[in-house]
Amino acid sequence: MRWRHVRAVAAADLRRLLKSRDYLVPLTILAGIFFVAVPGVMLPLIGAAERSPVMAQVGEIIGTLPESVRANIAGDTPAVRTAYAFAVYLLAPIAIVVPLTIAAAVGANTIVGERERGTGEFLAHSPLTVGEIYTGKLLASLVPGYVATAVGFGLYSLIVNLTVGRSLGAWFFPTTGWWFLIVWVVPPFIAIALGIILRLSARVRSAAAAQQASTLVTLPVIVASYAIASGLVFSPATSALLVGTVAWIVAALVLRSGARAVRRERLLGVAADT
Repeated sequence: MRWRHVRAVAAADLRRLLKSRDYLVPLTILAGIFFVAVPGVMLPLIGAAERSPVMAQVGEIIGTLPESVRANIAGDTPAVRTAYAFAVYLLAPIAIVVPLTIAAAVGANTIVGERERGTGEFLAHSPLTVGEIYTGKLLASLVPGYVATAVGFGLYSLIVNLTVGRSLGAWFFPTTGWWFLIVWVVPPFIAIALGIILRLSARVRSAAAAQQASTLVTLPVIVASYAIASGLVFSPATSALLVGTVAWIVAALVLRSGARAVRRERLLGVAADT
């Protein structure tokens, strides 16, 4: 495999994405809402509700949790403990859901879009191997998701430390569990979804069908993200390490099988499956 060819395919797709405002603007707004707007509004409101009866009830609920869970929730008051629990555990799924949604939106159109634009014939008759085309398309789909993870995670960390961290008297975020989540768990989950989505994008006949299929693929991963967040409450490092290891193995298998779905005939549109 010639990596300069892979980079050329990926660079062409990324340049096209940067020029497509109908993709770029909604995805940027989506990331801004979940990584910035939601925590930026929710966490200060929780801190301001210190004397609220509802906050006292939430504090009592947290106090009934097992000792192993309560030991991971910092704070001296119910409001601070509630804000900490929201920031570290309940909002954790956005670290997977948002990047996955962005990567899926890009990946769903990456192969079938070549046929609709009429550029599939150029790729099919180019000296590029099918493996180089698939790897370049995969890389172009992964980059937006990983960039969203890095930038969104940085902004989210800043908001958490400026709100909850100020109440605790120290910047504490990201925690060990979040580092494992961002570095070890999120990348293979995005790769798994994209491996399936690229396979579907090579088979379907329209971008609309690819987008619908990608939605069905992302739903199980969203459910899994909430399960991961719950596991981080009990054992932040161990659970993320185990889940990430399994996810990397699955990702390798999915990507390997997905590469077989990309054929020159499908780029030309003569072997697309309904």
